[in-house]
Amino acid sequence: MEKSIQLKVRKDLDAKMQHNILKIKGSLIAKGYTEIIHILDQDEDFHINTFEAELEKHTEVRQYIASFIEQENLAAVKKL
Repeated sequence: MEKSIQLKVRKDLDAKMQHNILKIKGSLIAKGYTEIIHILDQDEDFHINTFEAELEKHTEVRQYIASFIEQENLAAVKKL
């Protein structure tokens, strides 16, 4: 069974932050955690990025995301 993971991403990002957001999404796909990430507008300020992950890898994926956010100082991203 798969479970959805959501990230809330600010829309008004500088170029470095935009690059880091692309980097984390690419890493999630490259590591095989997901094949596709859906992006929806939440409102004027945020996008919601959603992807499915295998239930067995859910904790691993969340830890990877948390570590990446901390390393890259991505205050514009929040796990939902």
